[in-house]
Amino acid sequence: MKVYVLDEMHLAGLAWLSERTEVIRWDDPRCAHWHDDAQGVMVRAHSITGQDFQQARHLKVVSKQGVGVNRLDLEAARACGVTVCNTPGINRVAVAEMAMALVLNLARRVTQQDRLIRQGVHFNRNHFLGLELTGKTVGVIGMGNTGTEFARMMQAAFRARILAYAPRGANPGWADIPHQRASHLDELWPQCDVVSLHVPYHQDNHHLVNARALAMMKPTALLVNVSRGGLVDEAALFEALQRGHLAGAALDAWEETEPPASDHPLLQLPQVIATPHAAGSTTQTQAASSLAVAQQLWHVLNGGEPYHRVV
Repeated sequence: MKVYVLDEMHLAGLAWLSERTEVIRWDDPRCAHWHDDAQGVMVRAHSITGQDFQQARHLKVVSKQGVGVNRLDLEAARACGVTVCNTPGINRVAVAEMAMALVLNLARRVTQQDRLIRQGVHFNRNHFLGLELTGKTVGVIGMGNTGTEFARMMQAAFRARILAYAPRGANPGWADIPHQRASHLDELWPQCDVVSLHVPYHQDNHHLVNARALAMMKPTALLVNVSRGGLVDEAALFEALQRGHLAGAALDAWEETEPPASDHPLLQLPQVIATPHAAGSTTQTQAASSLAVAQQLWHVLNGGEPYHRVV
């Protein structure tokens, strides 16, 4: 059997799988022709289109690192009889910690002050007063693995009041997290000092954070997105920030390209923090995720049921 790894991945999974079958890495020229003989494919961010699935006549399984599968044509996979599976939950701590780091950075304006100091700008620190997070209301949109971890961290660290919204149900871990449940997002936007997104992207929640939602938020509120770029209307966010109707935003996920081009309008605003979809990028998470992708793929190739089936 031949397995192609289309994105750079931690070597833990590749080493494990290489002991069992032939593995062709992303940096091997043969990877450009994976359609010809791939029976299994491992991906992180690579897109697989309907045409790809149709051309890959020997393909049996696509094993995806992470949760998001919006770059895979799932209907085409289903039509071609290809199993698609992912690895939810492995990066939950890493992503939650990143969200917490971004909230702290925004609240205390760390990046803004760091940039000015590096530029040699002398400024009055009283013009950069921060926001204390203790006791604030934190809105968590998405009550899955990462939303659960983030809520637990924010409550433990800052005794935050948690207001949560779950469009697709809640993780059992919420049972031990004191929180209020919003039945509609319109209840959440006006109450929160911090809003953090922890939901996958699909057409139903395209531009979940739009001009209307932003207008309902407090001018002092902070927005964090460690999920998917299509959740946020970036043009509307730029306008809200530019006119001062939001204190700051931190985006780890971007709508067009990741990382965004240096001339992206949001990058011209000092109250915006940008990271390149790196929330899950820790040594521990990458090793564990790579191994999980490889082991699940091998399990399915040998006739087993996927641990986390998408298609």
